[in-house]
Formats: sequence, structure tokens, C-alpha cells
Amino acid sequence: MAQAKVNLQVAVTYKQILLIALPIAASILVPQINFITNNIFLGGLSEQALAIAGITGVYYLIFAVIGQGLNNGLQALISRRAGENRLDEVGSLFNQSIIVSLFFSFIGIAVTYLIAPTVLRMSMSNEENVAVALDFLYIRIWGLPFLYIYQMRNALLVGTNQSKFLVIGTLAEAGSNIVLDYGLIYGHWGLPQMGFNGAAVASIIAEGFGLLVIFGVMHFNGISKHLGLFKNFRYDAKNSKLLLSQSAPLILQYAISIISWEFFYILIEHHGERDLAISNTMRNIFGLFGCLTWAFAATSNSMVSNIIGQGLQHRVMELIGKIMKLSLGFAMVVCVLLNVFPEVFLKIYGQNEDFITAAIPVVRIVSTALLLQSVAVVWLNAVVGTGNSKMNLFTEILAITLYSVYVWVVLEKLRWPITWGWGSEWLYWIAMFVPSFWYMMSGKWKDKKI
Repeated sequence: MAQAKVNLQVAVTYKQILLIALPIAASILVPQINFITNNIFLGGLSEQALAIAGITGVYYLIFAVIGQGLNNGLQALISRRAGENRLDEVGSLFNQSIIVSLFFSFIGIAVTYLIAPTVLRMSMSNEENVAVALDFLYIRIWGLPFLYIYQMRNALLVGTNQSKFLVIGTLAEAGSNIVLDYGLIYGHWGLPQMGFNGAAVASIIAEGFGLLVIFGVMHFNGISKHLGLFKNFRYDAKNSKLLLSQSAPLILQYAISIISWEFFYILIEHHGERDLAISNTMRNIFGLFGCLTWAFAATSNSMVSNIIGQGLQHRVMELIGKIMKLSLGFAMVVCVLLNVFPEVFLKIYGQNEDFITAAIPVVRIVSTALLLQSVAVVWLNAVVGTGNSKMNLFTEILAITLYSVYVWVVLEKLRWPITWGWGSEWLYWIAMFVPSFWYMMSGKWKDKKI
């Protein structure tokens, strides 16, 4: 009777894929709307604030992807246990993920205070921008513990086929963040006018509130009790080692990826504040319009691991094909809309016509890169679902090497316009797709145990 309370095993159908993916997409979409709202408010302060937000945003992502690596590793493990109907191990894995993630979050805070000043001064040419960025990061980095626990919770809900609950906590976080952004950045409703730093304070409070809401919902629905969450909450060396062995290559993979993106933004900063501000809006495009793509990626990880746990290895390629068709289909719709109505998206940042005119060619490059991304991430995360996260690390190293050489030559040595620099996204996603596709087609994953 206990196992009947949660539908642990998935079916290889379009309906099942969408039931898992759409709530994930919503949970990803709302924070991206959050992030864009931040930039809209900051754009109202100055173009400088919008430009600096690009640098600080990518810096924070370097640490955020550590949690994402733990999230993907934990999700694959929980999905495998779900497919095997070994429900008793789910709570223990989740408990260990909380302990491990909190440890990493406090390392991230310490590193920021010790290293961030040197890194930013070495990479940014404007000392005033460095000072503003540091003030912001010294506040924002304290959101890491909330973020990491939030990511572990996501892995739990997706891995146990309960992604519908993701939306509740995300809406609570997003709503509170928008309200606090407006109040703290501009000083409305009796709140202090904190300017750029107000966005950092608002984000931390909102993350904590969203986390409180979703754990309340999970408790009310009996999920915490049913899965044994926080029961016997103590260090478990075996499960911690399993989690780290699965997640470590993913953490390194994502860290390399985001560090290279920070490298890209530093090169863009050398082209001036206008190009940096334009590039920050492009990151919003990847974040906002890539939500469904990344939702299908997470679904690929979870469902591949689940059906392997069921002993249905022969249906893995069929499943990947169905997820890929849905992912590419949605990306094509987004690509068409962005190319037909680029001004509609760009006008929300409140910048002038020169800004919009300069940004439109970059939008066209980025929108087509979304098509490549929509296919590549499905295959890449299918590899994660098989349990061979080391293969993902190899793929990332190859892609990032090509990417970094390209952007350095194009932006720094040749000093070509940033439109050419953003063409690196085509190169990157092709390089991510080819090894992942080869590995899955080779069948080398079929005997992998996790």
C-alpha cells in the first residue's frame, strides 16, 4: 500500500513526457521572469546597472551550477530508485543531498569574499563597475544555501514524478521577488531605496520564502512523511559518496561551462557598456525562451534513468526520439516569434532605438542557436540518465575548448562585432550534441549500474 501512494514508474508516451516536462518548464520560467523583471527595474536605473547585472549574474551562476550538478546527479539516482521501486532509499539520498549542498554553499560564500575582488579587478576595465559589482555580490552570495536546498527539492519532486508541485513554491518566490524588487530598488512602500543592491536583498528573501512555502506544501500533502524526508537526518557516508561520484563530473562540467561564459562576458565588456548590456538581454532570451528546452532536458534525464531502472533499456532510444521531437517543435515556434517580432522583446528593457537596432542581429543569431540547443540538451541529459556523468564532462571539455578559442579570436584578436561572438553558440551546441549522440547510439551505457 505504501508504494501505491506515489506513481514511481513512468511510461514511454508523449502524455507522460508532457506531464513531467510542463510543470518543470513552469518552475524554470517563473525564475526567468523574475530575472528579467530584475533587469527591467535595473534598466530603469541606468544602462550601467543593466550592464553590471550581466557580469554579476554570470558570476553567481558559477556557484549556482554546483547545485545544478548535485541536482542532476541526485535526480538520476532518485529516478533510478523510483524505476526500481526502491522507495525506502529516496529519503536517505535526499537527506544526504541537503548536507552535501549546504557544505558547498558555505564554501561558495567564503570563496566570494576571498577571491571575487581579485577576479573582478583582473577582468573588468572600469574600477567603478568593480566596486558596484562587489557590493552586490557580497549580499547576493548569501542566497546560496537557499538556492541549493531549492535545487535538491526540485530533484526529489522530478525524480518521484511529482513535478506538478514545483510550480507552487516557484510562484511564491517569484511573486515576492517582484514586489520586493520594486520596493527595495526604488524605495517604495516604506522600504529603503537600495538601488542596485536592492535586487540582491529581494532575491535572498524571496528564495527563503519560496523554500518555506514548498516544504509546507510537501508536508501538508504527506510527501515528506511518505518518502521519509528528514528522518534519521545524519551523515551517511555510503549515499554521500554515491551522490558525489555521480554529481562531481556534472558539477565540474557546469562550472567549466559557466566560467567560459564569464570569460565571454569579460571579452564583451572590453567592447563597451552598450555591447555588454545587449549581451545581458541575450542571456535573458536563453533563460526565458529556453525554459521548455531545459524542461525536456530534465525530463530526458529522469525518464531515461527511470525506464532503465524498470529494465526497459530497449525503449530508451524511442523515448529520446519522442522527447527530442517535442523539444525541437517548441524551439521552432520560439525561433519564428523572435525573428518576426524582435522589437517586442527588446522594448521591455526601456532602452532607446539605437540599442534595439544594434541588438536585433544578435537576436537572430541567438534564436537559431536555440534550435541546436533544443536537440543537444536532450541527448546530453539522456547520457546523465544512464549514469555515465564522466562522458558529459568529456563532452563539455571538448565543446568549451572550441568555444573559448573561437570567442577569444573573434572578440579579442579580430575585434569583430558581437554578432559574430554570439555565433559561438552554434559551435558550442553542435560540439555538445555529436559526442552525446554517438555515445547513446553506441549502446555502451546499457550495462551501467548506479
